[in-house]
Amino acid sequence: MKNNIGELIQILKKEHPENRIALNYSNTVQLLVAVILSAQCTDVRVNYVTGELFKKYKDADDFAKADIDVFEQEIRSTGFYKNKAKNIIACCSEIADKYSGKVPKTLEELIKLPGIGRKTANVILGSAFGIPGIVVDTHVKRLAYRIGLTINKEPEKIEIDLMRIIPKDDWFYFSNMLIFHGRKICIARKPKCDICSIEKQCEKKGVK
Repeated sequence: MKNNIGELIQILKKEHPENRIALNYSNTVQLLVAVILSAQCTDVRVNYVTGELFKKYKDADDFAKADIDVFEQEIRSTGFYKNKAKNIIACCSEIADKYSGKVPKTLEELIKLPGIGRKTANVILGSAFGIPGIVVDTHVKRLAYRIGLTINKEPEKIEIDLMRIIPKDDWFYFSNMLIFHGRKICIARKPKCDICSIEKQCEKKGVK
């Protein structure tokens, strides 16, 4: 696959020109909150919830001062709302106190915040600051294995494998393209191999 990676990227860029995540936000703190809410939840649902949420909570200080019982109900429909509410309030409290309300710009700092793992951190770095990173969500994990870009199943190992073969400037874009392709074509339960633009590059056609 190393020899064909350039061709694979070009095909995906042509089919999925979108180079941003599907979540709506007005600033980096709202981006962080939206990404936390998106765990085990669709972007459509998150955008529906944040449409009202972000009218009330605009910065780290607003989220840090939120009443947790009220906030839980405001995000309830995104699932796992108790844990998400706790993490968002704790995370924004630390950002307000330790970083003067500004989301930190390094992976090392971000992953130390409550509720922030490598996936969330890389989304924030790529979307807000243009810092290259590989985002390994369920779609990227599935497609990277199916296409033959990795033999690993653990997100951190997949991230390392992709960083080795994808040009650094394309890291974040490539993650987004795999996510879009996974949602539209390479679906988990029934991949649409018959209409897949990268079917020839795929090593595990039809694998579920």
